[in-house]
Amino acid sequence: MTLKAKHTPLYDLHCELGGKMVDFAGWEMPVQYPMGIMGEHNICRTKAALFDVSHMGQVILRGHNVAQKLEALVPSALIELPVGKARYTVLTNANGGIKDDLIVSNAGDHLFLVVNASMRDKDIPYMTQALDGIEVREIFDQALIALQGPAAEQVLKAHCNAIVNLKFMESITATINGVPCRISRLGYTGEDGFEISIPESKAEDITRSILDHPDCFPAGLGARDSLRMEAGLCLYGNDIDENKSPVEANLSWTIQKRRRLEGNFPGATRILRELADGPSQKLVGIKPLGRAPARAGVEVQNQNGQAIGTITSGGFGPTFDGPIAMGYVAINQAKPGNQVNLVIRGKQQPAEVCTLPFIKQNYQR
Repeated sequence: MTLKAKHTPLYDLHCELGGKMVDFAGWEMPVQYPMGIMGEHNICRTKAALFDVSHMGQVILRGHNVAQKLEALVPSALIELPVGKARYTVLTNANGGIKDDLIVSNAGDHLFLVVNASMRDKDIPYMTQALDGIEVREIFDQALIALQGPAAEQVLKAHCNAIVNLKFMESITATINGVPCRISRLGYTGEDGFEISIPESKAEDITRSILDHPDCFPAGLGARDSLRMEAGLCLYGNDIDENKSPVEANLSWTIQKRRRLEGNFPGATRILRELADGPSQKLVGIKPLGRAPARAGVEVQNQNGQAIGTITSGGFGPTFDGPIAMGYVAINQAKPGNQVNLVIRGKQQPAEVCTLPFIKQNYQR
């Protein structure tokens, strides 16, 4: 029996706006609107794009020493995270692999987490079982939208002037059109922008009012994917998973000095060893030298035809104006400028290892 896909509070609005709906992680979501993926991508890079991300899991953790207890599940430092600050981190398993990546915000009397849609049914039971004495409550009555692009502040300021003081990775509770919302200055596109948690009953009204701005347009999953690839941002299940460590995935920056010294997190033996000695493979940018895109699963070979890695994400980068890819290669092949071959439809295609991201990130720091 096939389970019916779930709908976000903005489903009817997506249909009204001409969204092409597809199943994504059990949710019926817009992959694109009539403007098309290319147009939506370019709007996000030049003006402002609005994405529905209500399928993501929103979670409140509350209890004594909550940050200290969550640190036992992640390699990042959370105890000293100031109120109003957010931090990107990963849940690790006993083997040092990544169970999920998530954003943790210090909301004062609790922590506010956003976890991936595809992993929420695993993350929340895991945290409930592992965080002794902590209330783990998933929020089901809040929508979540992402407003992204260089015009995002101007668009949102018309409804909430408090956001002009927010810097990258900061989070506040403020009112939009008189409605209390959690607003965080962050996102998944490489552009300045905000993620806004809105009471479900007011989600459509607020979203419509934001879209009324002449520089703001709706965007779907297709543009979200091409934007995050250009920005060099990982997608869980593609670029990071239970077998990849944070060190292999270029996420060593999520492990602060104190945590490296303490080492009291799942998978620390492997992760600390890789920090000291280097991993056997590394996530890199890969630039196909032709026009053919390299999709996930494509084999990467060295100049002698030996397999050295695999593409994990790939497609066309509209702002980069060419095919782009991310993938893992053997550490001795990971130097930028290294010439490799990609096996696309049975034929070797030339490519080059490059640094990530493919475009300049424009966060408001």
